[in-house]
Amino acid sequence: MSDTVYKSVAELKGFSLKNCAPMPEPVKALMCPPDHYEARDERNPFAAGHAGRVNRPLARKQWVAVHDALVACGLEVVLIPARTGLADMVFCSNQTFAGLTPKLERLCLLGSMRYPYRRPEVTDFEVWFREAGYRVAALKDKTLTFEGAGDAIWHPGKRLVWGGCGFRSDAAAYGELARAFAAPVVALKLVNENFPQLDTCFCPLTPEAVLIYPPAFAAASLELIFRLFPVIIAASEPEAVRQMACNAVVVGCKTVILQRGAADVARHVAALGLEVAEVDASEFIKGGGGARALQILVY
Repeated sequence: MSDTVYKSVAELKGFSLKNCAPMPEPVKALMCPPDHYEARDERNPFAAGHAGRVNRPLARKQWVAVHDALVACGLEVVLIPARTGLADMVFCSNQTFAGLTPKLERLCLLGSMRYPYRRPEVTDFEVWFREAGYRVAALKDKTLTFEGAGDAIWHPGKRLVWGGCGFRSDAAAYGELARAFAAPVVALKLVNENFPQLDTCFCPLTPEAVLIYPPAFAAASLELIFRLFPVIIAASEPEAVRQMACNAVVVGCKTVILQRGAADVARHVAALGLEVAEVDASEFIKGGGGARALQILVY
């Protein structure tokens, strides 16, 4: 079970969340300033029609608000310098996947980005993680694509990873991830091109509850989610698309940093007893990322 990749409910025989070892919560968030940010990737469905239309002073103000919300949750926010020419580097969730091994060693698995123009970002993140004392690993199969924490998400408090595949990350990458972290992976197939990464449609809130946009998933993947999470919050299409409600930051299973305007999701999250901290990341939604995409939780 420690390095198995599960793709269907039938494969869960013998699997139990209760048997997954506990996982400490991250204490820091890594961010990259929006010094060179602009929406220019028309291949991203959220960015369509927004190329050259980012209000950069407003984007800076919104980035600071997300930063301050993370600090208010008790996280230390650390920064990686932005590099000229890398407009999407501000979206920190894609370049790497960070976590702990069973021996509590800090490990960073480098991403292998789908689009060549984003691959130079990974080098900067590799340097940062090495200098921060992480052991850094890369996929052995160089033909595979893997977009880091944009597609790989830790189950709250457990040594279990949820991995999205179908658009940006290859399913075969999760075998390598499972072995690297000695952690099981539940692989979810994404089928809606408007939600090309897992963190656009899947947000674990607590060990028992998750926020999802159901039409983003293949039927077998939805079955896995419903089998392992007793509580499901389904975002409506308007809130999943316009507010990117599922691209929220969850800190310590206590606070959810959520895009302002996702009123139904906010109400359901609050009903679970979680605090909702609303921010406005609308200038970054133009580029395909909400609050979660602007940071990666690290140790």
